[in-house]
Amino acid sequence: MPTATLSNGLRVIFEPSASEVLYCGYVVCAGTRHEPEADSGMAHFLEHLSFKGTTRRTSTQINNFLERVGGDLNAFTNKQETVYHATVLRKDVARAVDLLTDIVFHSTYPQAEITKEVEVIVDEIDSYRDSPSELIFDEFEHLLFADAPLGRDILGTPERLRQYTTADAHRFADRYYQPDNAIFFVYGQTDFARVLRLLSKAHQAEVTTAPPSPPEVRPGEVDAPTAFKGYATPTTRIVQKDTHQAHVMMGAPTFGSNDPRRFALILLNNLLGGPGMNSRLNMVVRERHGLVYSIDAYLNSYPDAGYWNVYFGCDVDDVKRCLRLVKRELQKLAEKPLTPAQLKAAKDQLCGQIGISCDNREGYALAMAKTFAHFGRHRNVADVVAAIREVTAEQLQKLAAEIYAPERLFTLIYQ
Repeated sequence: MPTATLSNGLRVIFEPSASEVLYCGYVVCAGTRHEPEADSGMAHFLEHLSFKGTTRRTSTQINNFLERVGGDLNAFTNKQETVYHATVLRKDVARAVDLLTDIVFHSTYPQAEITKEVEVIVDEIDSYRDSPSELIFDEFEHLLFADAPLGRDILGTPERLRQYTTADAHRFADRYYQPDNAIFFVYGQTDFARVLRLLSKAHQAEVTTAPPSPPEVRPGEVDAPTAFKGYATPTTRIVQKDTHQAHVMMGAPTFGSNDPRRFALILLNNLLGGPGMNSRLNMVVRERHGLVYSIDAYLNSYPDAGYWNVYFGCDVDDVKRCLRLVKRELQKLAEKPLTPAQLKAAKDQLCGQIGISCDNREGYALAMAKTFAHFGRHRNVADVVAAIREVTAEQLQKLAAEIYAPERLFTLIYQ
């Protein structure tokens, strides 16, 4: 998979495909975890403001530039990064490179647009607070990481957002929206040399032969917790909510997405509560006992930290029974190794899911980009599948005993 670095430090990765549709964009290593407490919500706010005008374009021109040729421009912010990406026909790659570079590195963040956009995000916050099945995910992270950056809400607070100015936006952008703190990715049928020429022109920088490497940690970043050493003590918290059912989340810290045990963790989580209807939790809690509509297990991984969690909604009177059933399945995985047949079936299912998910080209391109942004390497699906195939029943049992230990569990209940 070709990679290159510009003289200004921008790293570039390209993977060819046979499709006429091309996916490309910037991953900026600036997310919620990079914000000082006084800049709560700034990473997400800047994502919104980047579409409101640049030194060359108005917001209307930004919105029309790719749309008028059938392309799509989008962005999102999470705890670890902000991503600006475009989907275009391969003939329009020059348009995409030009527009993406303009909005990421040349936005002006006009005060009039800030004043309007604040209220849009406040409405987003209010809407989110009205959805307990979504809100509980953020509050669980806060329960897990307390007041550390990884525990903060991505959207920030209305009070702080209403205080931001153009100067605040530029201050954050000047620190993090730098070429050496970003990568550009391309996935599609195009000429990589041409993409590099387009980027060099857009950045007025030359292509160097320096090997690409992950950016250094920027000053002010807060260290993430190491495995099982979260910023909070495992606890159970019950929050009274005016909802027709209870919402429940249980989980514990794990390790970062660069840990060699990550393949065993992915396999274990998929077996416990992955998207398949035959996951252990779905078979027991829904199919056998009929206590929930759905129950799922999730993994949330950052480069240097992570956690797993189980989420379900149920009748308030069934919460304790559901939790007992979940803990029983955790205990089974921790105490009894899988048989060879069970292990093979679990691997076949996960590897099949990975193969099918790669047909989602946009998702594949974004995953490739994030891996390159944080670890300086490209994503190789064949290697992932091979690593999963190497996992043993003993490794799974040992990991389950470690991460599913009762004394490590955090539980959050809305009822």
